[in-house]
Amino acid sequence: MGSWTLAISHKSSNHGAPPRLIVLFALLVSWLGLVEAMRPSRIAELRQETVDMFYHGFDNYMNIAFPEDELRPVSCTPLTRDPLNPRNIALNDVLGNYSLTLIDSLSSLAILASAPPDKKNTGPKALSDFQDGVAALVAQYGDGRPGPSGQGARGRGFDVDSKVQVFETVIRGVGGLLSAHLFAVGELPISGYDPRIVINDDGDTYIENHPIPWPNGFKYDGQLLRLALDLAQRLLPAFYTQTGLPYPRVNLRHGIPFYLNSPLHGNNLDSKPPEDTPEITETCSAGAGSLVLEFTVLSRLTGDPRFEQAAKRAFWAVWSRRSNIGLIGAGVDAEGGHWIGGFSGIGAGIDSFFEYALKTYILLSGQELPNRTMPQGHDGDWLDPNQIYHPLSDEDNSADSFLQAWHHAHAAIKRHLYSGLHHPHYVNAHMSTGSPQAYWIDSLGAYYSGLLALAGELDEAIETHLVYTALWTRYSALPERWSVRDGHVEGGLGWWPGRPEFIESTYHLYRATRDPWYLYAGEMVLKDINRRCWTKCGWSGLQDVRTGEKSDRMESFFLGETAKYLYLLFDPDHPLNKLDASYVFTTEGHPLIIPRKKAHRPVRKMVPEQAVQPYFDAQFTNTCPRPPVLPPLTSSAVTARPDFYNAATLIRLHQIPNIHGLEGPIAKLSGSKSQIRLQERPKENYTYFPWTLPRYMLPADGVCAVTKQAQTSVIEFPSGSQQSVGSAFNLMFGGHNLVRMGSEGIAINNLAGLKLALIVEEPPETTERAWRVYSIGSLPLGRDEKVFITRDVLEDMSDPLFHRVRDSVIVDILLQIEIPLEPSEHNSSSPDPEPPLESQSTIELESDSAVGMFSSFLQQITSALREPVATFGPEPVPQPKFKYVELPAITPVGKGAAPLPDVREAPNPQTNGVIESLSWQRIFFAGYACNGKLPDAAPRAHQVIVMRRGGCSFSQKLANIPSFAPARGALQLVVVVSDDKVEDEDDDLDEGRNERTSNGRGEGKRWGGREGEKDAANVDFIRPLLDETQKTPAGIHRHRPIAMLMTGGGEEAYELLKTTRSLGLRRRYHVESQGLKISNLVVL
Repeated sequence: MGSWTLAISHKSSNHGAPPRLIVLFALLVSWLGLVEAMRPSRIAELRQETVDMFYHGFDNYMNIAFPEDELRPVSCTPLTRDPLNPRNIALNDVLGNYSLTLIDSLSSLAILASAPPDKKNTGPKALSDFQDGVAALVAQYGDGRPGPSGQGARGRGFDVDSKVQVFETVIRGVGGLLSAHLFAVGELPISGYDPRIVINDDGDTYIENHPIPWPNGFKYDGQLLRLALDLAQRLLPAFYTQTGLPYPRVNLRHGIPFYLNSPLHGNNLDSKPPEDTPEITETCSAGAGSLVLEFTVLSRLTGDPRFEQAAKRAFWAVWSRRSNIGLIGAGVDAEGGHWIGGFSGIGAGIDSFFEYALKTYILLSGQELPNRTMPQGHDGDWLDPNQIYHPLSDEDNSADSFLQAWHHAHAAIKRHLYSGLHHPHYVNAHMSTGSPQAYWIDSLGAYYSGLLALAGELDEAIETHLVYTALWTRYSALPERWSVRDGHVEGGLGWWPGRPEFIESTYHLYRATRDPWYLYAGEMVLKDINRRCWTKCGWSGLQDVRTGEKSDRMESFFLGETAKYLYLLFDPDHPLNKLDASYVFTTEGHPLIIPRKKAHRPVRKMVPEQAVQPYFDAQFTNTCPRPPVLPPLTSSAVTARPDFYNAATLIRLHQIPNIHGLEGPIAKLSGSKSQIRLQERPKENYTYFPWTLPRYMLPADGVCAVTKQAQTSVIEFPSGSQQSVGSAFNLMFGGHNLVRMGSEGIAINNLAGLKLALIVEEPPETTERAWRVYSIGSLPLGRDEKVFITRDVLEDMSDPLFHRVRDSVIVDILLQIEIPLEPSEHNSSSPDPEPPLESQSTIELESDSAVGMFSSFLQQITSALREPVATFGPEPVPQPKFKYVELPAITPVGKGAAPLPDVREAPNPQTNGVIESLSWQRIFFAGYACNGKLPDAAPRAHQVIVMRRGGCSFSQKLANIPSFAPARGALQLVVVVSDDKVEDEDDDLDEGRNERTSNGRGEGKRWGGREGEKDAANVDFIRPLLDETQKTPAGIHRHRPIAMLMTGGGEEAYELLKTTRSLGLRRRYHVESQGLKISNLVVL
């Protein structure tokens, strides 16, 4: 290039320069065009290879296996149900003896029918095959009508004795039929296909009376829609449960006689004896909650609301059972409604639930609420499971509710399952606590990046998709499960049955970014499938991605999804890729849309009253972001990402030999002829991915960010280093060091022998840099789990890596309040009655904070420890009974602030059986203390003065306290009681700009914790400002300033203090390690 430019300059002249510059510019632009993206001709080649791949599978299925369900590509025979082993659910759940692969392939044929003109005439051929496929299906199963035409060669509709899984039958069977119907009537686009549909004045079509003629002689009048209705009606018995969650399986002919507890049991039309072994009632969140798209479209097309209402009810039944931290589990019992197992993740058993939350919102956007009026004139076979439930509300039916569910589900996933260590990926966690349980990813989870792209979470989608691309590059397929921690296939689960999830996400991300990197990822998938999965009779799955062993099954979704997404990736101008409408792909890859009514004349719309308030939450993503800018020359924003190689190192790709590096040609003699072949040998380890990516797409000045590694610390406490902290506490834990406090966290009784693992968290994950305990021994903790420990355990701790730090701002005022004795009559001739529970010493710690939660738990234990023991002899004198109340209080700031008195800390009422008295017993109540000097006896004869806030400044209140000589029985503390809402009081006018309890992180925020969360202290008022040094009523500076605290509660707290027998202070503490606070360790 340089020498050619130099030659031009030697021959240049004034007259020839402009044309030559134009030529140079044109050549430069053309070269940049080659670098910018994959060449259109190459995309066309890949598109044609995808078409060939589809037809190699489809033609062999039709020639060898049809009308059976699937094809065995290795043995070249049909694959059918396993009648000899009904428990073979891996096969029998899916294969229902209704030509499954053809149904799953019809929408793929309709999409191929829009192929651009080519030498093989792909578009017209696919359209003809689509129409022939519909005709063949109707010939086997009838046209869905009750008359003679409804009888097919194999049966009347889907009246077959097959027990199938509800979920698989809906997404493959019902969804495939509905999608093909929408293509057949022109609601989904096919290039060059324009069926003439007769429309009445209301916008409804009359396709049954005015069928669409096809060139093969078949007249389409809605046969597929009627067959979808027939199939869906056979699934309705599964929805007869007490929970709204459908049973996992149903017999297409006999219903659910094997579910003995169903409200429908005994009412089946053709009862079949139940099997000997009780039927499993466990379903999964995905299976129960991922029926809404198909059933909603079916209801809207047929006017029969049963299906939409049943599917939505099942969705909300799953979502309503989410944990307190917003996670859902994988297994759930359809009869009892309880979770089976505690794992949560984004993959198997849960995956499509999240998908249907977002896609239901898209599908229903702009649509009216459904008509829930049941059709009249139905026959005796008509079933409606919705009749046994309360009707769904308008909110349950609205699109916005599903968007809200998606937003909160994604937020919980990002909070508890997303791991940013090394490179972003997702872990499996306990659904109640969020504690990590397993560190593997599965191939089904590859869908999530595409879902994020649809939701506008583009950066998260891009970064997590890199992990699966690197994993595919390593194995030339995705293993079913791969261990992030160990770096190899998890538990021998190394199969790949032709799953589409990875190429599905690749397609969606390419549509969102137009980054050519995704085209090369698709090229890699296509080449690897051709190389590893081809058989003479179709396409096999891989039994083991490590060895390349083939499985003798071509799953229906290989043609229905995998080939479809590959084709759409390589056909950027396809009508579906340009369709501006609320259509979605189901979890089986079938496009669905709710048709808009079409009227010949304008119809004035009646604006209904807004029954459901529109949903909008600014804290979530509500718009689609701009895609990353494609850099010049390389034209790929993905390869320019600084974390590009981090995904490769997470997968250990750099340690794997690159089998795609080819050495030079090697001559091989065979008889009299020499043959030239290329020998595949590892040339080098992988340095980039996908392996099809041209080197010129890697930036010359690219940088690789340092992988995010956790800063951790492990603190191990020696055994026997601590004494017990009290018999009641030890008995409560049964001699163990740890006890789980529900989903709140772990309580520690004794640190001896424990090992605490800490990790540093930094903003924006937290408000400040701090440690978090992420495991205790081998017990992992969730991100929001707390570790509770009493201050008694830490009292003698002097470890520089783990030391107690006193809180200088928040203090708890402990009130001892005597409970009046109730008079009781006692008959001397009767035996002594057992003292009732109310007569025992009562401990009541009134707080709705985390402290109150723990104290409530301890109260139950200590009450049990104080069961009265039978005594003999004279009746004892009744002992006074007390309850204890904690009031959180805050210290003041400013020149006049004084340190709190150095008194012994009040004992913990939960761990001390009898407390005679707290620090101070004499209390003076001064009201607002603004009307001049208080009585001289107030500070001299009382240890505590209680005042109301307001009327004058805090400094003035203290100035009204007379001088006094320091003494043990003299004034020690002033407590100011603030109303919960103080408006324009004198102490706020000048001092209203006081420091709000925000831990120094800005005015107006709650003290401690993250903004928006309830703090363990439950304190939310302003720190008093004493901007003057304290003075006596005579205006003389006090030699010994008076300590002051402010608490809340207003009149109620003030009156409660009047009933106090004695009063003490309990200081608050936190634990620090190496100068950083341990944020989730709560000292009680």
